[in-house]
Amino acid sequence: MALLVLLAAGAASARAEPGNGAASAAATVQRFHAALAAGDARAAADLLAPDAVVLEGGEQQSRQDYLAHHLGADIAFAQAVRSRAGRPEVGVSGDVAWVSRTSTAHGEFNGRPVDLAGAELVVLTRTLAGWRIRAVHWSSRRIEPAAPGAAAAPR
Repeated sequence: MALLVLLAAGAASARAEPGNGAASAAATVQRFHAALAAGDARAAADLLAPDAVVLEGGEQQSRQDYLAHHLGADIAFAQAVRSRAGRPEVGVSGDVAWVSRTSTAHGEFNGRPVDLAGAELVVLTRTLAGWRIRAVHWSSRRIEPAAPGAAAAPR
């Protein structure tokens, strides 16, 4: 339902871009991840729309709650754990875009081993300042160790 509201909200074009804007929408998501990895909370926050919502771990957070209570942990995780993102899939309809991708993360965080497969969906809207993130949904699951004698998954 929220996605339909976001699709309807993107009716008026705020700024002309070459093509449909898919490349710049994907680049915005990449800049968000780069800001997390660099520890740049301000740059990450600047890419989130004022009414952004973050869905993670079975919880829904407003932009304000995410910035105050979860962004720091996401920065620490991004800096501590090696992640490999799959190729993003991008869709655009008017001034609304969605970027989805899968990823793997391997390493150690807070003294615990991390072996995760993840999925991400980011919904963006085109504004006068460029694409801004309106919603993020992250999910992940543990990668189980390969059975003895089985080929290990590539990392």
